[in-house]
Amino acid sequence: MRSMTRQFKTVDYAASLQQTVTIAECLPPDHLARFIVSVIAVLDLSTIYAQYAPRGGEPYAPEVLLGLLLYGYVSGVFSSRQIERATYESIPFRYIAGGWHPDHDTIANFRKTFLAQMADLFVQVLLVAKEADVLQLGRISLDGSKVHADASKSKAVSYKRLLELERLLQQEVAELLALSAQAEAGTLPGTMDVQEELVLRHTRLANLAQAKKVLELRAEERYQAEKAEYEAKIQAREARAREENRKPRGRKPKPPQQPGPRDQDQYNFTDPDSRVMKNSTDKGFDQHYNVQVAVEQDSFLIVAHSLSNHPTDRHEALPTLDAIAPEVGTPEAAALDTGYFSATNITAMEQRGIEPYIATGRDTHHKSWRSRFAESPAPPPEDASPMVKMAYKLKTEIGQEIYKLRKSTVEPVIGIIKEIMGFRQFSLRGLAAAAGEWCLVCLAFNLKRLHVLLAGQL
Repeated sequence: MRSMTRQFKTVDYAASLQQTVTIAECLPPDHLARFIVSVIAVLDLSTIYAQYAPRGGEPYAPEVLLGLLLYGYVSGVFSSRQIERATYESIPFRYIAGGWHPDHDTIANFRKTFLAQMADLFVQVLLVAKEADVLQLGRISLDGSKVHADASKSKAVSYKRLLELERLLQQEVAELLALSAQAEAGTLPGTMDVQEELVLRHTRLANLAQAKKVLELRAEERYQAEKAEYEAKIQAREARAREENRKPRGRKPKPPQQPGPRDQDQYNFTDPDSRVMKNSTDKGFDQHYNVQVAVEQDSFLIVAHSLSNHPTDRHEALPTLDAIAPEVGTPEAAALDTGYFSATNITAMEQRGIEPYIATGRDTHHKSWRSRFAESPAPPPEDASPMVKMAYKLKTEIGQEIYKLRKSTVEPVIGIIKEIMGFRQFSLRGLAAAAGEWCLVCLAFNLKRLHVLLAGQL
């Protein structure tokens, strides 16, 4: 009971349910949902339409399903079931769906079927940005991050455990074959079916053999990468010694371990393409994919993306740079952190007409005033090592200007994707499907960013 005499505004909830409102009242002209619909309207979807059969039932237009997916990824709704529910409960989703309510299977099938077409749409949106004069490809920043795969840790097996299971199953197969003689004599226990048990174990052995083959191939790939890295470190160490005319200092780099799988190497049966990688947020390890983005430094638009199951970034720079569409242009310079440093990357980027600015080591967080105001060093000799030349290059005025923007461009983009859009785990499994979904994520981010750049006006 209210003891106060003051009057309050109350709600008649029965009458409230009968209110009539228009979507136009709820979505202002510059709303992101309206913007996404307007951008999709100018995209060429002919390659998507071409995959529909000329006859059949009346399907939802690709513009509708594409709009629902893109707005879903922009707003952190990645599940097809959640998108279906949102067409009933959320005004922006109701607007995009036009009052229709595509079921989750339809949405999921559309996403799965047209993942390959997302790459073309990604480029088309960048061309819209160029035409609107908000994207002029100049300097870019490149970085990567780890994103959870849709894979259960409980469905993973280590190489050591794999060998143990293989021996156990082979022993059980031998025992079952011995029991087959008893089956003919009718002396087997109860309802035991020897052939059914044999088929079950042969299937498991085949799955373990496939896992074993994959781990052996990965181990060889890792060994060759570690071997190349070791040889590069030795050459750089010897080059520095020759330049300084002294014996090599410091601890000699450790050679790679012996080739072959290691006991702790893991294979995941839920998503075999994913790999165990170190989490970017803590010291733990989990099933991940390694995602990459190249971000234009002025517009903050993603101009290229890539995905792999490699734990380190060293070999991810070139595939990401090569993913920049020719129509978008060629960047004049690229800033990358020390994880990408290699003489091979430097040479390859220069051959592509891209000036590389790659850190040769980790930056110190607190530089002394002496280092901050020290005079610029003298240029290194022509025969100096790539590391020495790059270290000098980063200390030049232009080098400092380009590289310092790396942290304030590409890292915030990855942060927005993970923290604001909420994309922290893939919904699709397998390397190709995950790469397609990452393209969808980057496309959604660019629409979100383009909306800001154009202030809601296409």
